[in-house]
Amino acid sequence: MLNVIALRYFVETVRLNGFTAAAQSLGVSQSTVSKMVRSLEDQIGETLIIRNGRPLLLSDAGRVLYEKGSDVLTALVRLEQEVHEVQALSQGRVNIGIPPMINLLFTQVMKDFRERYPTISLQIHEYPGPAIEQMVATNELDVGFSIAPVDQLLPLEHQVVARHDVYAIALPELLARNKDSIALAQVVQKPLLLLNDDFGLTRLLRQRFAQEQLQPRIYAQSSQWDWLISMAQAGLGVALLPEPFCSRLPTELVYKVIEEKEPLSWEVTLLWNGRYLSQAARAWLECCQTQLGGEWLLASVDNDD
Repeated sequence: MLNVIALRYFVETVRLNGFTAAAQSLGVSQSTVSKMVRSLEDQIGETLIIRNGRPLLLSDAGRVLYEKGSDVLTALVRLEQEVHEVQALSQGRVNIGIPPMINLLFTQVMKDFRERYPTISLQIHEYPGPAIEQMVATNELDVGFSIAPVDQLLPLEHQVVARHDVYAIALPELLARNKDSIALAQVVQKPLLLLNDDFGLTRLLRQRFAQEQLQPRIYAQSSQWDWLISMAQAGLGVALLPEPFCSRLPTELVYKVIEEKEPLSWEVTLLWNGRYLSQAARAWLECCQTQLGGEWLLASVDNDD
């Protein structure tokens, strides 16, 4: 069997057209490169490099070994990467950013992931969407989630993985108890209860208010969705929240979908750096796809970089 190290030295020597350049590239002495190439020739029993001047001349055997040997070395590198990635599924670590507003969507995902991959270290970081966008862009997180619209100036790849309607929630005194939807122009005539401005839903709403030249009456804002519900329950105004939270409402509250010609959707957006995605991170996305449905870019991320 060929000595792989000697083969590497030989290929590098031919690629760089010289022993000196190969030695510099490999970080060894020129004599070491020369000895390794000579040992490869001894092993094969034939001259590979004809040493009578520059540029280097290859024998017939040398040409075949260079062409095929380059492919062999590339395949070995890929094999090593694949082995490390398989090991990562038993020894890996994955850092996920999830805003507190949407963490309840991932309870079953976490359960599924822990059952499938009990030895992977799973670190969940809870920050508002804009902070997670920054952390994914700077490679502090493997993947993250935010709510559209995402900051277009950041070096990020992003994909919407779930869409939910936005609802108006209030007591019957502020919101008639019927099954009709309500328009945004009607909603802004009432005192509004919104999440803080660093939440994606509020960014979306303010964008739509400006787009439709509406002047909202904002009574209060909070970083806690359940406090908005409590304020709505106290009759202080109309809370605007996405559909997943409607199943948790007290029975005395009314909720209506906000219906517009241009749909008003709370869009959960997956973020990644657009380059490498580890096997552990892919395993997390597989669990997301299983539990939440939809397409989670599993086939579209190129791991060859």
